[in-house]
Amino acid sequence: MTVLLETSRLIRRYGGVTAVDGVDFTLNEGELRCLIGPNGAGKSTFFKMLCGLVPPSSGAIKIRNDDVTGMRPHEIASRGVGIKTQVPSLFDGLTVRESVEVAAMRRLTPSAACDIADETLGHLNLKGIANRIVGQLSHGQRQWTELAMVLSTDPKIVLLDEPVAGMTHDEVNRTEDLLKHINTTRTVIVVEHDMQFVKRIATKVTVFHHGRILIEDDVDRVLADSRVRDVYLGKSGLRYA
Repeated sequence: MTVLLETSRLIRRYGGVTAVDGVDFTLNEGELRCLIGPNGAGKSTFFKMLCGLVPPSSGAIKIRNDDVTGMRPHEIASRGVGIKTQVPSLFDGLTVRESVEVAAMRRLTPSAACDIADETLGHLNLKGIANRIVGQLSHGQRQWTELAMVLSTDPKIVLLDEPVAGMTHDEVNRTEDLLKHINTTRTVIVVEHDMQFVKRIATKVTVFHHGRILIEDDVDRVLADSRVRDVYLGKSGLRYA
């Protein structure tokens, strides 16, 4: 397998608090990996370090064996990493198509960006809302629009922070289909709290606890692990369909 992303002894401290404590992590090409853990476990800080939003206190991050430790978000993006945060960053006055075109123009001419926007919207089955004004979209549609914007930059790795938070049941189902489709051509990391959704999309799961990796394994084995039950939802255990 080809290693796309790797961290070595990654640490992030905030004053006297260690949010991420010596994490060794490897992501192979073609994976769809979910990062889970209770609030304060360190997964969000780890995610932000991968994105370049937060610099590590020490340790290393490599993408395709290229050291990107401490690089800024746009520099990491240039290495083929697409980032979608939980709250969409959108221009409410633009249409969906215009939004995707603007994102694509970060790397393409306007003419080529127009073609890529149409192609991306087609791949995600979003042409039905292509001419809608972003400010008039539902929460789920806004999330899908930003996902299309990320994909228009042609990332090799897509990082998603809680992609189904606040979505309706139907929107969650649609997002599941989209992520599985995206994963056929790209490597994906998802930070997520919804255990039912994790079980539906993940093959391998990494569990954070107290800034460290508690366990990393197949999704069914992880969700059945007594340590995960204890730290994530208490002694009553995890519940999922």
